[in-house]
Amino acid sequence: MSDDRDPILREFDVWNAAIQTGDPDKVVGLYATNAVLVPTLSNDVRTSHDEIRHYFVEFLGKDPRAQLDESHVRLYGDVAINSGIYSFFFGGSGVPTQARYSFVYLRSGNGWLIIEHHSSLLYKELLARGENFEKLRTESYKN
Repeated sequence: MSDDRDPILREFDVWNAAIQTGDPDKVVGLYATNAVLVPTLSNDVRTSHDEIRHYFVEFLGKDPRAQLDESHVRLYGDVAINSGIYSFFFGGSGVPTQARYSFVYLRSGNGWLIIEHHSSLLYKELLARGENFEKLRTESYKN
């Protein structure tokens, strides 16, 4: 028997494959035109495709790959939420950087679109990186 949550978990796989292409337009195409992105490595909330693209241009330059560590999927008709913990691996590194995440999806005629995406480093990651994290954030994500 298929689990109703499976399509939402596959949406994460689609997003992860898109970030691995290095093409910000492939990633942005997964977001609704009125989507909100609260990104991992920026203080700025992104509320348009142009702003979301700007973030991903920088982020994809780090050659990211993601994996789900803990996932909680809830379905509410045409809205789905996937929240939990994921790890990023940058530049082929085997060293994970963990973050909390929430993806909110809206079912559209073409499947599911991301309408909200929040991602924030775990507190332990901030402590472990100290000044290095601040340097990473400020050098790479000035806007």
